[in-house]
Amino acid sequence: MRQKRTFEENLALAKARGQQAAALQTVVAEKSLEVQLPLWAEVCRGVPNSVLRSALFGVVRRGPRSFQQRVQKASVEGIKIIHTGPQLDQADLDVWEQALQLARTGGLGCRIQFTASQFLKSIGRGNGKSQHEWLKGAFARLAASVVEIKDAHRAYFGAILHHGGRDDKTGRYVIEMNPKIIELYGLDGWSSVEFDQRMALKKRPLAQWLHGYYSSHAKPFPVKVETLHRLCGSQNAAIKGFKQDLKSALEKLEEVTNWTWKIDASDLVHLSKMPTASQSRHLLKRGRFRGLP
Repeated sequence: MRQKRTFEENLALAKARGQQAAALQTVVAEKSLEVQLPLWAEVCRGVPNSVLRSALFGVVRRGPRSFQQRVQKASVEGIKIIHTGPQLDQADLDVWEQALQLARTGGLGCRIQFTASQFLKSIGRGNGKSQHEWLKGAFARLAASVVEIKDAHRAYFGAILHHGGRDDKTGRYVIEMNPKIIELYGLDGWSSVEFDQRMALKKRPLAQWLHGYYSSHAKPFPVKVETLHRLCGSQNAAIKGFKQDLKSALEKLEEVTNWTWKIDASDLVHLSKMPTASQSRHLLKRGRFRGLP
């Protein structure tokens, strides 16, 4: 009997050790999924250029959102985006950018924890019941949105936001960002967006879209009014009406950023700005800009 018990005990011990080893392997596997985003400045948000140069997060009117089934979104040449899910607007982009900001220190694939109140405050919103409900909707839209994005050699397909959970008693959220999103970054596939400037353009979705678009260009080239109309996903069908909206948005953009602009007789939009230090280095490397240290 004693020998039998010893054998059973050894078997149980070996099984327990095997379970411990399997658990350790699971932890290691989970840790390997944590991918480090580029470390941009705290006051900025690092956003893939493919997102900033397209209508994925468009200029959408208030009201019911259409559900898009594999719709190809307008984008600049070299970028292709196919979207399935509810229409996404600039307020949704605020949420996604802040989620990326929280993932920037912990890593893509890690569990990001926060309260709804903290999150709403970080994107310049109030703490009332309607805002909490809006945030629930924004996370639901992001989680329901599946994209296929190709930018030159970079490609990603999957959900905009991986998944998450919420405790309605405490208001605490836990979300995860898909680590594969890192494919859209690389060394030169993303841009820093000054978040205070973006927040100063709140409730001006066209101005916010323009801010993101021009933030992704160190030295912007002239763009036709009709091209901007297409790229931003404006729902103003009349180009003449959009041009008036555009002028108003550019005026507000200049007020916030000190970028200067004009629309010439050919309906080309010219915008001038001083590039950031990182943009200057990029331009120097490519031999397109001279005169800055």
